[in-house]
Amino acid sequence: MNNRLLLFFVLICFSTSAIAQKQLTWEDFADVNFQAQFNEKYGVHFLMPTFGDKIMSYKGKQVSIKGYFLDISGSGEIFLVSQNPMASCFFCGGSGPETIIEVSFKEKPSFKTDQIVVITGLLELNANDVDHCNYILSEATGRLVN
Repeated sequence: MNNRLLLFFVLICFSTSAIAQKQLTWEDFADVNFQAQFNEKYGVHFLMPTFGDKIMSYKGKQVSIKGYFLDISGSGEIFLVSQNPMASCFFCGGSGPETIIEVSFKEKPSFKTDQIVVITGLLELNANDVDHCNYILSEATGRLVN
């Protein structure tokens, strides 16, 4: 009886943690379309997103993504997780804005640029503020993969 009870609690804990967060792929973040719109504040056109139903279903939920860690400020102030390493990321290469996610960590990480990490946080979808990425993971934590 005690073994069954223990097994029951282990299964409940495992299923609860599995439900609590969803491991997304970069293909999930590609569920977005972009249209150039003129921005009065900066006097240039920006690609503004329209998010698809699939990615919208994760808005406000805790999700995880595996990618390359980028400290784009160089001083530990602005962090991203990217589908590609720094040399091929959205800012430096030919990738689109759907291949980067801005990360707001609970605690400043010790990761180095281009290390492969898994980042977990609350997914925010940003359709209007051009001073931030379209995807943001807030209250984030991370773990090193390599």
